[in-house]
Amino acid sequence: MKLVRLIAIVLSFFALSASLTSAQGNTVVVLTVKAAITPVVANYIDKGITAAERQNARAVIIEMDTPGGLDTSMREIVQRIIAAKIPVVVYVSPAGGRAASAGAFITIAAHIAAMAPNTTIGAAHPVSIGSGGATDIPSTMEEKVVNDAVAFIRSSAALRHRNEEWAEKIVRQSISATETEALQLNVIDLIASDTTDLVSKLNGRSATLLDGRTVTLNTSGVPIDYAPMGGIDRFLLTISNPNLAYILLSLAMLGILVELYNPGAILPGIVGGISLFLALYALGTLEANWAGLMLIGLAFIFFIAEALTTTFGMLLVGGIISMVLGSLLLFRTPEFAISPWTIGLVVGAFSLAIVFIIFAVVRTQRRKQQTGREGMIGKTGKVRAALDPRGTIFLHGELWEAESSIGRVEPGEEVKVTGIEGLKLRVIKA
Repeated sequence: MKLVRLIAIVLSFFALSASLTSAQGNTVVVLTVKAAITPVVANYIDKGITAAERQNARAVIIEMDTPGGLDTSMREIVQRIIAAKIPVVVYVSPAGGRAASAGAFITIAAHIAAMAPNTTIGAAHPVSIGSGGATDIPSTMEEKVVNDAVAFIRSSAALRHRNEEWAEKIVRQSISATETEALQLNVIDLIASDTTDLVSKLNGRSATLLDGRTVTLNTSGVPIDYAPMGGIDRFLLTISNPNLAYILLSLAMLGILVELYNPGAILPGIVGGISLFLALYALGTLEANWAGLMLIGLAFIFFIAEALTTTFGMLLVGGIISMVLGSLLLFRTPEFAISPWTIGLVVGAFSLAIVFIIFAVVRTQRRKQQTGREGMIGKTGKVRAALDPRGTIFLHGELWEAESSIGRVEPGEEVKVTGIEGLKLRVIKA
């Protein structure tokens, strides 16, 4: 055991010496974020930075184009960037891209901030809190939220020696700046036309890490290692789109309704169940508003009740109104607002489907019974033993005792069932 421990110590010493003599690896890792800031994105960035640290990459570049996102996810990303053991560069790109709201916080927290031509940064005023939207925030509570956001972004700006006053303004006044303005205002460090140009311009720049070490980047001729999202992360990010999450929720409701109206159909229940779990994951990721979910759930109850009662469409109308209101309240921030077109199409299609289901249910309830004794009424059989007025007839492959209501009927003649008394059929000539 002592020999094993000694070997481990020696190997650790050589490994430490190697890391000290080779302070930086041979690649620059590039992560790509072109979406709203959600837990999926935060997890992707965390894993990307961790992997780059393990391979001792020279830097991590986060190519970002985002309209903003969740405050909690943004803070996780900022904390991960600040704690990174290698320099993290946030690059707002491509041309036409933006780092709005949560994206501005992340950019300002980077060791080195860069922007591509024709990009913007800013507009970071908090827009929601709690279960309601921005219009629901009391003035005192809104002031607390804004002050907290201001303190957070000023702290990040001070850490990176960036323009604290401008950083405060993007929170309080929702101002924005182009890449040229941001460079002049000391909000970013450089402008680069593309990733290759950025890597070239990073060469020789310094970054101070959390432990106080100052790292001078040597990126000249270093290969770029792109690390896109994995398949699972891409799938989770796709279903976390607010419009798709809303469609999944509606599909889940419709599938379950069809299964309830037509037990044993199986397929609608399977589709509805899977859609429900995916929708719940997406809604949880997007921090959906409980009031909106409850209104949509109430609509679901109204739709079920409409098929079971005769309200002449009153519950159906109530369900449609409840679903529209729930759809509008489902998400708290503008970044996750559902498209009005999506709401209109989904509610319209859902309403038509419910009307069709209700019509089918009512038609089934009014249809004559085709099986059992009651199903024999109106059927035609042949007389086997003369009805005078009683005799036997052949019906449904069986002999039945029958009584004629119109006098004698000879064997071979056809009769129609008009009623049932116990095990005896009442018939007339067909």
